[in-house]
Amino acid sequence: MPPRQRPRALMLQGTGSDVGKSLLTAGLARAFTRRGLSVRPFKPQNMSNNAAVTADGGEIGRAQALQARAAKVAPSVHMNPVLLKPETDRRAQVIVHGKALAAAEAAEYQALKARLLGAVLDSFSHLEAEADLVLIEGAGSPAEINLRAGDIANMGFARRAGVPVVLVGDIDRGGVIAALVGTQSVLEPADAAQIKGFIVNKFRGDVRLFDGGLRAIEARTGWPSFGVVPWFRDVALLPAEDAVVLERPSTASSRPLRIAVPMFSRIANFDDLDPLRAEADVEILFIPPGQMIPRDVDLILLPGTKATLADLAFLRAQGWDLDILSHHRHGGAVFGVCGGYQMLGRWVHDPAGVEGVQGSQPGLGLLDVETTLAGDKILRPVQGTTPEGIPVTGYEIHIGRTEGPDTARPLLLLPHGPDGAQSRDGRVGGGYLHGLFASDAFRAAFLARFRPERRASAGFEAKIETVLDGLADHLETHLNLDALWAVAQQRG
Repeated sequence: MPPRQRPRALMLQGTGSDVGKSLLTAGLARAFTRRGLSVRPFKPQNMSNNAAVTADGGEIGRAQALQARAAKVAPSVHMNPVLLKPETDRRAQVIVHGKALAAAEAAEYQALKARLLGAVLDSFSHLEAEADLVLIEGAGSPAEINLRAGDIANMGFARRAGVPVVLVGDIDRGGVIAALVGTQSVLEPADAAQIKGFIVNKFRGDVRLFDGGLRAIEARTGWPSFGVVPWFRDVALLPAEDAVVLERPSTASSRPLRIAVPMFSRIANFDDLDPLRAEADVEILFIPPGQMIPRDVDLILLPGTKATLADLAFLRAQGWDLDILSHHRHGGAVFGVCGGYQMLGRWVHDPAGVEGVQGSQPGLGLLDVETTLAGDKILRPVQGTTPEGIPVTGYEIHIGRTEGPDTARPLLLLPHGPDGAQSRDGRVGGGYLHGLFASDAFRAAFLARFRPERRASAGFEAKIETVLDGLADHLETHLNLDALWAVAQQRG
């Protein structure tokens, strides 16, 4: 029998972070899937506190979960074999094949990377065996040549796996010609040779005005252009990977329902809020450090965090504890998800120092519960109901056990038992389930507490599918997908 043809693969690297690699990969995954190909997304190394849980109880970056959805396959730990979850400015938890391996300082991780290359290549081989096309997303930029030694995220992986690279530049931030040409100029020749062309992303205005720019880039680099992608209007409806997007204001109709969300230093899984942001009559106010929480909001929502005790101290340092307690004292509602839920209790204990330092801190005292951070991390997809019978779907990803009188009024009823707690008057509540607001019936009932007259929420999950199809259409129009497919066959 003739040998099996080597699977096609294509890697998108960027001139910097947040140039749109994740969404381009998702759009290409949907576009090539619609052409009848079996597609798998892959990111060798990711750094994000936005994580998704796979069916086998592992965790990967949320961006790879979205890309798997775009490819119409279930998420797998092999799609993101190395996930770094920052705990401080210098230390991150290292997740390998979905499970926590260690917590490492930046310098320690550089030494660890050589051991992780095997895990990365093993996962890539696993995906190759089941796919016609593997779409690979780089991390940061290959121009960070100070990190080239031992690299597993960009050119180090691309050359070892023999995959062709397309370089993505972001014209919206300015200087895209210099970014693309400059990237080539700092790369060693063998790395630069791995790049087969470029994409200019996030263009606003008349694309024809950039024809001269394309010619200049092609002349200086020798790389062909695969197209210029205009700004995709519905991008805000898709989950984002980096917290920088939280600095962009959301829009809402007149007299919106206003929800304030303090931006913790280690905010995690903030895509929990995407279904709320998508509601036409809801305005999400992300409150940056140093800014007080407005008094006229309808709800204060405390999001997830990678480090509950550290962000509880951070919350107090901003004076947000006083804002929250004043809001509640004047009749306002407060809700917490995961780490935010833990903060609402009387105490949070970390007797073993699982977050780095042993100790306890008083919580906000708005729920009569206490949390102890101990035991193995819980990672599982979940389906359940509210006590009223409203169906919910989501996932758990946390360490800790929360107990106390208010848990007798659970937020949810899950297969493994009740989850969450609510105050006697119903103005304070929370629980561990991420993705909760994506459940349309729950979201509608939750928002109706503040606006009883509002109409039922639109179908969020159906909207995501529509946006992914629209993104694929957008890329079909503005990129040369046939040329990209031809490049994907140029395995080294």
